Amino acid sequence: MIALTGATGAVGGLVAHRLADLRPRLVVRDAGRAPDLGGEVREATYADTAAMRAALDGVETLFLVSAAESGRRRAEHRSAIEAAAAAGVRHVVYTSFQGASPDATFTLGRDHADAEATIPASGMSATLLRDNFYADILPLFADTEGVLRGPAGEGRVAAVARADVADVAAAVLRDPAAHAGATYTLTGPEALTLTEVADRAGAVLGRPLRYLEETVEEAYASRRAGWPDTPDWQLDAWVSTYTAIADGSVAAVSDDVRRVTGRAARTLEEALDRRA
Repeated sequence: MIALTGATGAVGGLVAHRLADLRPRLVVRDAGRAPDLGGEVREATYADTAAMRAALDGVETLFLVSAAESGRRRAEHRSAIEAAAAAGVRHVVYTSFQGASPDATFTLGRDHADAEATIPASGMSATLLRDNFYADILPLFADTEGVLRGPAGEGRVAAVARADVADVAAAVLRDPAAHAGATYTLTGPEALTLTEVADRAGAVLGRPLRYLEETVEEAYASRRAGWPDTPDWQLDAWVSTYTAIADGSVAAVSDDVRRVTGRAARTLEEALDRRA
């Protein structure tokens, strides 16, 4: 029995449809939004350990999509992992982040490092999918004037298509034993500056985009001005997206998408083309 979380979201939804023939159990917050794949649907939230444990009863392999960004994210991950172990889950496939570590430049990468450490401590085996930033999300960083603003400098990002993450996850979930203990770094086929991202994404989307350099101080100031009620942890996450690009944390290109799926990772243009 395979269970999938996040099936109402982008990556989890893609994985669910790729595994429809297996009729995986879908664990979601709102059953009314779950795709109809012919299998079971259970409602639970990561924070509700008892509900998660009940939802995962009888499950051997769990696809655990990282929790939504929040100040409670680490606690939610730990609760979900505790519930999985208590339910008898043997193997977890977790969506992490490239370079996840307790001192990662991208502050949310620290949350992923905590989850990565919690899974083996629970006694379950794991496969870690360390995703780079999502290529199909990068253009959404642009404001209404088509400007991507931040302190990324001339740093590069090897952004990955969400479809590639889903392809890798589906391949792993079809044969979890073959991937037990593995850590895969999932990137696109090249590392681009944000200037290059803006130029190439704009050409695909038919919308002029450009990158505008900010200092770290300017980045915090512009975001505080635009979203004055935003908590500090979220501001740190937004700004460190760019500083992680600047310092090379997300520049390394991996061939793990090809290794697992047998197919080259999608380019930025392919990631933005829904037909690819």
